[in-house]
Amino acid sequence: MGILNIFRPLKAKTVSDWKELGAYNSVFTVFNGDIYSSETVRSCVRPLASFSSKAEARCSDSALERILNKRPNIYMNGRAFLYKIRTRLELYNNCFIYIQRDDRGKAIGFYPVPYSTLEALEYANGLFVRFSFSNGTTEPIVLPWDDLAVVRKDYNKSDLIGDDNSAINDTITLLKTTNEGMSNAIRSTANLRGILKSTKAMLHPDDIKEAKDRFVKDYLSLENEGGIASLDSTQEFTPISMTPVVATSDQRKEIREDIFRYYNVNEDIVTCNLTGDKLEVFYEMLIEPFLVDLSTELTSKVYTGKAGAYDNYIVYEANKLQFASLEKKIQVYKEVVLYGGMTINEWRKGCNLAPLPDGDTTIMRLDAKKTNEEEIENED
Repeated sequence: MGILNIFRPLKAKTVSDWKELGAYNSVFTVFNGDIYSSETVRSCVRPLASFSSKAEARCSDSALERILNKRPNIYMNGRAFLYKIRTRLELYNNCFIYIQRDDRGKAIGFYPVPYSTLEALEYANGLFVRFSFSNGTTEPIVLPWDDLAVVRKDYNKSDLIGDDNSAINDTITLLKTTNEGMSNAIRSTANLRGILKSTKAMLHPDDIKEAKDRFVKDYLSLENEGGIASLDSTQEFTPISMTPVVATSDQRKEIREDIFRYYNVNEDIVTCNLTGDKLEVFYEMLIEPFLVDLSTELTSKVYTGKAGAYDNYIVYEANKLQFASLEKKIQVYKEVVLYGGMTINEWRKGCNLAPLPDGDTTIMRLDAKKTNEEEIENED
């Protein structure tokens, strides 16, 4: 049974529009600007999604942990799942994740919903969401709010979703216009190079065209290696020098910087030149908050009722040391190993090495010694 075939339609006579606290419209449409087709926007989103996808899930339920890390749904592995969530979050400022449950209510799958329009509905005193899709072939589906995990950005006007990215639309349009203007200017200067004038009176149009074609073939083609043209007294050639007006390099750079600032990235992030402290700041400012938000939302939606009263959790973690330089890793490991605070496999993972079968034991420097109360009393 396909994921889109498991939802029963709600009875029309019992369904009404959901009323938000701020009296905001209950129908929401994804921002129709295809900003992902912009090279600059995609270069901003890609590092955010790539770094976020390096995180791993830790759960109180080992089976659920395997699902999230290995195969959250039939279409995606764990890394692709995180990549798509972060990408949709940056493009639309919202990402809805449907939590598929078995007959006992246990989560068995997680599906990011690629909707184009959503409508909030009230049914039997509960909140439901009707999702519509832009492909024209998939029927709308209705999902209960309790089975939807939502991560949002720019959370302001609506109770349900964040504001869209229309604020950056003008800047993206301006960048596209400057690129098209440069392309058109190059084509226009290449197409018209001069005016060929004949002193003969009242030439037939076919004669004019023949003279022009002959001149272009003889003197403006690649075969004219000498670069010199000769004309008789019946022809005059006036060259045209066109200087197109296009945006300067600094102007185009400033437009790109506006888009970078909107996504809180910079040239170093986009070109993968972050090192040291800058890489750690990037993690703390742009990766960690997303992982905390996703962890909190999934925990609260997966573990409901009595399960939520226990110490159940879903936590996405990306080892912060992955974002540190090798020198800093070594410095940290020296201190941690001294006090026996790291296992062999934890050390190897931080160095991008494969785990060892017996590597889950704590390591400690030989010059460090465990102490207990009896040893302290004997020394006294």
